[in-house]
Amino acid sequence: MKSAMGVDGGAKCVKYLLFFFNFIFWLCGLALIVVGTLVRVSYINTAILKEYSGSPLVVIIVGVAIFFIAFFGCCGAWKENQCMVTLFAVLLSLIIIIEIGAAIAGYVLRAKLPDVVDKGLKLMIAEYNNTRDDRDAVDTMQKGLKCCGGNSSDDWVNFSATHTSVPDSCCINVTKDCGVGAIHDVKKIYTDGCKPALEKFLKDKTLWFAVGALVVAFVQITGLVLACILMRAIRSGYEVM
Repeated sequence: MKSAMGVDGGAKCVKYLLFFFNFIFWLCGLALIVVGTLVRVSYINTAILKEYSGSPLVVIIVGVAIFFIAFFGCCGAWKENQCMVTLFAVLLSLIIIIEIGAAIAGYVLRAKLPDVVDKGLKLMIAEYNNTRDDRDAVDTMQKGLKCCGGNSSDDWVNFSATHTSVPDSCCINVTKDCGVGAIHDVKKIYTDGCKPALEKFLKDKTLWFAVGALVVAFVQITGLVLACILMRAIRSGYEVM
C-alpha cells in the first residue's frame, strides 16, 4: 500500500510539474520568436548576411510551433491522456533537435563572419548607387556604427569622378554634400572602416542567438523527461488525479 501510494504521489507531482513546464515552454517560444526576429532583422538590415538569415527564421518558426506543442502538453498532462502526452513528447523531441542544429549553425556562422563581412562590405560599396535600398542599407550602417567604408574611408575612392568624396553618411555631422572632397578630412568624416564594428555587432547578436537556442533546448529536455515519466505512469494504470 505504501509503495502504491508513493508511486501515486510521485506521478501526481510529475503531472503538475509537466503542466507548469508547459507554461515555461510558452515563455521559451516567445523568447525564441524575439531572439530570432532580432537576429534576422540585424542580418537583413546590414544587407550582408541575407543568405544566412535561414537559421534565425528556423528559430522563429520553432518558437511559433512551441505555442501549439505546449497545448498538447498541458491538455495531455491535465487529462492524463497518453496519446496527447506521447504526441507532445515526439514533437518536443523534434523541436529540440532543430534548436540544437540552429544553435550549431549560428556558432559556425560566427566563426565565418570576418570573411563574410569583408566580402559583403565590398559588394555593398560596389553596388551603392544601384538602388535606393542599397544606398539606404549602407547609409544606415555608416551612421549607426559611425564609420566609413569597409576598412577605411579610402574604400570610397571610386565614389566620385574626383576620387576625393564619400557618401554624406560618413560625416560626423550629416548635411547635404558634407562628404564632397572630404575623403581624408578627419574633422568632417569618420575615417575608420565599418568592418571591426560590424563584426563585433553581428558576433554579439549571433552569440545571443546560439546561447538562447541552447538554453531553451536544455529547458525543454527537462519537460521531455517529465513527459516520459508521466507516459509510463499512465501506461502502468496508476491513478494520478
